[in-house]
Amino acid sequence: MLSDRRLLEAFRYLSGPPVSADDLKTLVAAKGLTRLNLQRDQDVVRRIIETVLIGLDKRRFLWVIENRDPSEQERHAAVLATAALLATRRVGTKRRMEGKAQQEARVEDALLAGNFTTVATRSVETIDHAPGVGDFCCESMLGSRKADFVVRLWDRRVMGIECKVSNSETNSIKRLNNDAAIKAQTWRRELGELNVVPAAVLSGVYKMESLEYAQGNGLALFWAHELQRLLDWIDATRR
Repeated sequence: MLSDRRLLEAFRYLSGPPVSADDLKTLVAAKGLTRLNLQRDQDVVRRIIETVLIGLDKRRFLWVIENRDPSEQERHAAVLATAALLATRRVGTKRRMEGKAQQEARVEDALLAGNFTTVATRSVETIDHAPGVGDFCCESMLGSRKADFVVRLWDRRVMGIECKVSNSETNSIKRLNNDAAIKAQTWRRELGELNVVPAAVLSGVYKMESLEYAQGNGLALFWAHELQRLLDWIDATRR
């Protein structure tokens, strides 16, 4: 059962709260949760079962704790509650992924409209490895951290752009402060403060303190619904 990706996902939701695949892999010290890895290492399988049972939701699965068979009502209620948990998590994940993909597409269209040319993805270990002036590449390593876009500005500086979508003020801390702002610090440290312009294109809900913290750490902020401001700023680097 655990070697089936869909069944393993359902199994993780027996815990209360559900345990993510990444957390489960860490907790059981597994190299991976693929079918091949599980078939090769029965100790990992045992640890997965033990870990999930330790966190078993006693309200949904009382009969397991009491070591008896469930009634039809108990079984139905457990299935319904678990399915609702799964559906909620999937919808949230899909919403974030679709929102980010749409945002990235809009940024790419805006750069092309601003007379930039897209070039091949690359690893930018030094400024010389960056695209040429007026060019940009998508999903590339900028120093040791990946950027959604690497743009060579008209004044030859390099702009690393991150696209971020946040559904709540709490979520904004993770999306903006714990990711984009940290990348900004890393890029400036590794490639030089005068050489790099870290930026983020945002959409959704953000806490004011999160925005101020990000700006204080050298991250330029632009809103996805006002991309013309980003293009105007970039165009100003011609002067």
